[in-house]
Amino acid sequence: MMKIKNSILEWGSRTYVMGVLNITDDSFSGDGLAGSAKVAIAKALQMEKDGADIIDIGGESSKPPGTVYGKGANLISVKEELERVLPVIHELALVLKIPMSIDTYKADVAERAIKEGASLINDVWGLKKDPRIASVAAKQKTPLILMHNQSSYEYTNVTKDVIASLEKSVLQAIDVGVLRENIIVDPGIGFGKKTEHNLEILRNLKKIRSHFHLPLLLGTSRKSFIGETLGGLAPSDRLEGTLATVALGITQGVDIMRVHDVKEAVRTARMSDAVVR
Repeated sequence: MMKIKNSILEWGSRTYVMGVLNITDDSFSGDGLAGSAKVAIAKALQMEKDGADIIDIGGESSKPPGTVYGKGANLISVKEELERVLPVIHELALVLKIPMSIDTYKADVAERAIKEGASLINDVWGLKKDPRIASVAAKQKTPLILMHNQSSYEYTNVTKDVIASLEKSVLQAIDVGVLRENIIVDPGIGFGKKTEHNLEILRNLKKIRSHFHLPLLLGTSRKSFIGETLGGLAPSDRLEGTLATVALGITQGVDIMRVHDVKEAVRTARMSDAVVR
């Protein structure tokens, strides 16, 4: 069980859905809303209406470099990232009933976002870029998502390597005071991984979940491995592939699904939960 803002997440009882809100200008999925705070707020409220349990707000794209994505994300300063996310978080904190997470690997952004109203930190670098994020989470008693990520595509055994890397991140967070019950792990689908790596991880989610005995988050939504697997589909055509991974993830015990298409994912999760939970 984990308390986030006014929400109680009871792990194993059902699958929770995290809606993606990209306040960026270069999102790989084509849904970036930088400079459109009103549109972003309206979208978050719609995702809440559609059944989202958490809204994940990010101000810097995390798309990796490579042939699928072109040159990769445009890196921005802390100042610019804060200018993008803080107005949205501030306004949503006044009207949103569900918790918000801040999707960042920068401790300064995480700290300001928490003070403005975010209730969860989603670190897509698992403390590798800015370890101070763990101290922010510990100080604020804020739940922390630790995602596996790396700069290369080199693995000895992708599942074992991901587990080992996440284990280091978890221990690092605990060492600075983050409570183990406040940690969520994410195998990082699409980050430092080729299509075959992503498919292998999806086959071994149960193994990852059972190793940590921690809540498991899965973010497959619209990602390139789906497009490649299905013959080169664009992000806008990857809904069915995404929903297949949602259902398959739930059969292996995934606790949170991070998605762009909330309404469809919620329906998929509810149907899957009815069968497996």
